[in-house]
Amino acid sequence: MQGLQAGRGDDDAVKVTLTVDDIPKAWYSILPHLPSPLPPPLHPGTREPLGPEAFAPLFCKEIVRQEFTTNSEEPIPEDLRDAYSRLGRPTPMYRAKRLEAYLKTPAKIYYKREDLSPVGSHKPNTAVAQAYYSKKEGVEALTTETGAGQWGSAVALASSMFDLRAKVFMVRVSYDQKPYRKFVMRMYGAEVYPSPSDQTNYGRTLLKNDGDNPGSLGIAISEAIEAAVTSTNTKYSIGSVANHVLLHQSVIGLEVIKQFEHLDVVPDVMIGSVGGGSNFAGFAYPMIGQRLKGKVDTRFVAVEPTAVPSMTKGKYEYDFGDTAEMTPLFKMHTLGHAFVPPRIHAGGLRYHGMAPSLSVLLDHGIVEPRAVEQVSTFQAGEIFAKTEGLIAAPETCHAIRGAIDLALEAKRTGEERVIAFNYSGHGLLDLGGYEQYLSGSLRDNGNA
Repeated sequence: MQGLQAGRGDDDAVKVTLTVDDIPKAWYSILPHLPSPLPPPLHPGTREPLGPEAFAPLFCKEIVRQEFTTNSEEPIPEDLRDAYSRLGRPTPMYRAKRLEAYLKTPAKIYYKREDLSPVGSHKPNTAVAQAYYSKKEGVEALTTETGAGQWGSAVALASSMFDLRAKVFMVRVSYDQKPYRKFVMRMYGAEVYPSPSDQTNYGRTLLKNDGDNPGSLGIAISEAIEAAVTSTNTKYSIGSVANHVLLHQSVIGLEVIKQFEHLDVVPDVMIGSVGGGSNFAGFAYPMIGQRLKGKVDTRFVAVEPTAVPSMTKGKYEYDFGDTAEMTPLFKMHTLGHAFVPPRIHAGGLRYHGMAPSLSVLLDHGIVEPRAVEQVSTFQAGEIFAKTEGLIAAPETCHAIRGAIDLALEAKRTGEERVIAFNYSGHGLLDLGGYEQYLSGSLRDNGNA
């Protein structure tokens, strides 16, 4: 059927695919190309810059090296490229023609399918890398936090692939809202605890003060770090914000560039949802690098919840990455590390801060932030399900909302713009949120 699959210069294609040989051979780091240097992490007591040695208790040596790399490219080992292929890379990119027709917009809308991994999101791109390097260095176990459960599922999967034990602290409100996520993690062999939990000193202290504490990613990070540093031969694994995480996720955007080259098209706008920055950065950073070199003039739009407005209302200042003040200070857009977000369903977007590198790009106006209400994102998810046939994660619905809004702007102006967004995860384990939405009980600043 002509026009369904892309060939060179075929911008009418519905699906744009790559081959296994197209899986990137090197990750891309934006750090050398930032418009101003990345502010270093600081010691919270002395406020002196910290070097790699400060992170050795948390991460394996290679991950620490990658966190501080000044290289624009880092080679991907063949064993990891093979792991990527088994996890579904390279992923296809689709043209949302039915959505375009529904909106009656002259815009062309494309989306990258990162929901096709075994756990249904982009998260394994870094989870398998962190597990791989940890195993090579003799680490036996990983600890981590998770919001909606997509990151925890990825760590559980990656740990099982490389014969590591995994302990996951899941934000309590998401643990209750998304009951099947914990069973996915347990099927891969991970231990899963609602956070705050009775597994750490910090968690027990919080529960003593408030037995109904809904938790936050900042709290779960504190528990995961405590568990890592107090356990034998155990390292901490982080799913967003950190430089090495955004480095690993760049496989998404590197594939996207190649897919648009097949179409002989440069996107006018690229959109991603943002909690800490991993899926947005993975999708957009390679193209942002092209813009910073003067090769494209693509716009970049980052969409967050109005309930957790770290980009649109947060301060750009040094803050802790966790609630218990165990981490160094990072300069980022933040709502304050003590911030406890409302019980919205987009659990992966409930973090108080923003990736330091993304914060630099926001500060220079390279990335445009937008905030949207919870109900409007579920409305966008319903439209997408009825037109494109996919049920999106609540986090991903923020990117869909952003794409729809920009497509409607193009309709009002008659502009034939090309819009691309990252379809970062499916919502098949988030149906409790959709149940509330369909019943009319969903609220903007809470789950019901």
